[in-house]
Amino acid sequence: MDITTKNTEDAPLPPPRPTVAEQKRNARGATRPGDRVFLGLSRGSGILLLVIMAAIAAFLAYRASLAISKDHGNFFTTFEWNTNLVPPVFGIAVLVYGTIVSSVIAMALAVPVAVAIALFITHYAPRRLGGAISYVIDLLAAVPSIVYGLWGALILVPHMNGLFGWLNDYLGWTGLFSWDEGAPRSMLTVGILLAIMILPIITNVSREVFRQVPQMHEEAALALGATRWEVIRMAVLPFGRSGVISASMLGLGRALGETMAVATVLSPDFDIHLSLLNPGGGTFAQNIASKFGEATQDGRDALIASGLVLFVITLLVNGAARMIIARRKEYSGANA
Repeated sequence: MDITTKNTEDAPLPPPRPTVAEQKRNARGATRPGDRVFLGLSRGSGILLLVIMAAIAAFLAYRASLAISKDHGNFFTTFEWNTNLVPPVFGIAVLVYGTIVSSVIAMALAVPVAVAIALFITHYAPRRLGGAISYVIDLLAAVPSIVYGLWGALILVPHMNGLFGWLNDYLGWTGLFSWDEGAPRSMLTVGILLAIMILPIITNVSREVFRQVPQMHEEAALALGATRWEVIRMAVLPFGRSGVISASMLGLGRALGETMAVATVLSPDFDIHLSLLNPGGGTFAQNIASKFGEATQDGRDALIASGLVLFVITLLVNGAARMIIARRKEYSGANA
C-alpha cells in the first residue's frame, strides 16, 4: 500500500460545518461579555425605536380624537378648513387629493430621469465626468428645502407661464391642463419642484445599486454579443430593480412630507380642481405649516389629526414598498 494513501486514510475528518440555524443559536447564546453587551444594545435599540413609534402614534391618535369629536363636518369628506367656528368645521379631502397628486407628479417626473442619470454615470460616462456629475448630485441632496422653496418662488414660478400657455393651447381640451392665465402657483408647479428635490436621493441610491451588479453578468452578456443597452436591459436593470424601488420610496417619503418648499410655491384655495394649472388644493405638510402658528387649541388638535393621516399614509407606502422588495429578497440577478 502506498504510504501517501495510508496517511490520507488515517487522517481524521474535519468537523462538520455548523448549519445556519446552529450559528444563530450560538450567537443568541453568546457567553463572551462583549457579545452579550452588543446583543443587549442592539436589542434595546430596536425596542426603543418601536416604543418611540408607538408613543408618536398614541400622541397623534389622542389629540386627533379630541379634534374629531368636536368636528361639525365629516373629517374625511368635508371641503373646508375653518377651526375658528363654534363648533369647528374641517376635513382632509382636499389635503389628501393635493398630497397624492403632487407626489404622483413628482414621482412620474423624477424616477425615469434619476434612473437614466444613474445608468449614465455608471455605464456610459467617462470616469472623470461621472465623478463630477456624482459630486454635483451629492451637493443638490444637501440643499435645504427652504432654499428650493425660495428658488421655486423667485425663479421657477415666473418662468412657468410659457409652459402653462403651451399646455393650455394644445392639451387644454382635456381639462387637466386648462389655464385661466393666473399666477402659476399650482399643483403642477409643486410637482415639478418636488421632482427636482427628490431627484438627487433617487439618483444616488440607484447609482450605488447599479455599481453592485456582478461584473461576470455583464461580461457574459457582452460575450454573447449583446450591445451596451442589451447588457443594461438583461443584466443591470433586473439586478437593481429592488434597489430602484427602495430609492423611489425614499424619494416618495420626502415628497409626501415636504413642507416649506410647497408652502412657498403653492397658492391654495382649499378646493379640488380638475386642472393642474390653476391654484388650488393643498397638502398635509403645507397646511400644517401655514396654519399652526395662528391656530387655537382646537385648531392645533385638528392639524395634529391631519398629521396622523399623513403618518398613516407614510407607513402604508413604506409597508407596500417592503412587501414589493420582499418578493425579490435577494437582488434578482440577471434574467434574460
